[in-house]
Amino acid sequence: MKKIISSILLAIWLSTSHAIWLSLPASGTKCLSEQIHTNVVVLADYVVLSTPLDPSNNPPSISLKVTSPYGNNLYHKDNTTNGNFAFTTQESGNYIACFWVDHNHGGGEVNVNLDWKIGVAAKDWDSVARKEKIEGVELELRKLEGSVEAIHENLIFLKGREAEMRIVSETTNSRVAWLSMMSLGICIAVSALQLWHLKRYFQKKKLI
Repeated sequence: MKKIISSILLAIWLSTSHAIWLSLPASGTKCLSEQIHTNVVVLADYVVLSTPLDPSNNPPSISLKVTSPYGNNLYHKDNTTNGNFAFTTQESGNYIACFWVDHNHGGGEVNVNLDWKIGVAAKDWDSVARKEKIEGVELELRKLEGSVEAIHENLIFLKGREAEMRIVSETTNSRVAWLSMMSLGICIAVSALQLWHLKRYFQKKKLI
């Protein structure tokens, strides 16, 4: 029961919008990762916040790169202060977004606001409402229906992952058992050869 509740909470979390505040160091890269399954829409908006120490009040520029679990480049932009990107996942696994400050920055941390939307939260409900001429309670029910579908898909995804992990675990246990039996057989064979060698040695020396 606890696993089911945890899975539902995880699914709800994956189907919502995440507003994240990043503090980028003057040198180095900061990355975020999130595990997403296939055929999920991802939308993100980012903006560099102005620093009070900058007299010109112009935010410094940053670079960012988004990659798929297999290393495919989904989005890459240099010398930017704001923007957005969108993609539909084709692979299941950890999607990574990395941010770093451009070299022309004078120093100090740079703050970036990232609005990361996945699944139901990424859907343009305003367009849906205008197209289907729905509003109020009906629109909220449609959103809940989308959330339920997302939860169902996530539960299926988690069930598949659990089955994969179970197969891997059983395969590993089987291989470890065979390795243990093989190691035991080798130890017995080596002990028998040692006894045979020692017996021959003592016989040649006429000690036995």
